Amino acid sequence: MKPKVLVVEDEPLLLMMAAALVEDAGFEAIQASDADEAIRLLETIPDIRILFTDIDMPGSMDGLKLAAAVRNRWPPIEIIVVSGMTRPPASSLPDRGVFFAKPIDAQAVTRTLVAMAG
Repeated sequence: MKPKVLVVEDEPLLLMMAAALVEDAGFEAIQASDADEAIRLLETIPDIRILFTDIDMPGSMDGLKLAAAVRNRWPPIEIIVVSGMTRPPASSLPDRGVFFAKPIDAQAVTRTLVAMAG
């Protein structure tokens, strides 16, 4: 069974591209368009291994708040945070969180996904 990656991105085209990158790397991509939907999916789908989230999103939480919530409630989940607007200070990323600037380097992200899945 392929490891599950929750991909969270509010722009539909970027969500499709990120999901395709995850699937091309050999993972199952589960898609959410905001943090609230992501939390609902995490609560209902077992075995999500990695969160791949954009920072800048509408709704109750941005990607950094979502990453912090996931680290708190689901500590084993690995976290990748991406943004084309914001470069967060390392201190704002959760433990073991990895940041990539957009446009993302697909090979580097693939290597990170594979390493995180162990």
